[in-house]
Amino acid sequence: MRILHTMIRVGDLQRSVDFYTRVMGMKVLRTSENTEYQYSLAFVGYGDESVSSVIELTYNWGTTTYDHGNAFGHIAIGVDDVAKMCDEVRQAGGKVTREAGPVKGGTTIIAFVEDPDGYKLELIQNDQADKALGN
Repeated sequence: MRILHTMIRVGDLQRSVDFYTRVMGMKVLRTSENTEYQYSLAFVGYGDESVSSVIELTYNWGTTTYDHGNAFGHIAIGVDDVAKMCDEVRQAGGKVTREAGPVKGGTTIIAFVEDPDGYKLELIQNDQADKALGN
């Protein structure tokens, strides 16, 4: 067994696709549209779905905002250089909500950025990604 994808609802599919591809460096792996139930999907990720987990961006036609509630936390993404990625996100017009630095109570370097719909993405230094964040 393995994790296939994480689905998030977005208010503007093209805006989200642009963020995840242009800012975060992912590729659009496939798209589909369901006219009967009025939604569109875009699957984005860093690798083929047969071996990598991906993000399913779901746009329900006519819905532009969602209440995220208080249960969802973030999607974690491993990067080679967290500080450099923060600079790249900022230069591309993205929002950095926590600068690169050690996790509270630990040494793993992390940062947080936010997508256009307000979902948090945690950036974790690749060479530390297999360690517990608190250690």
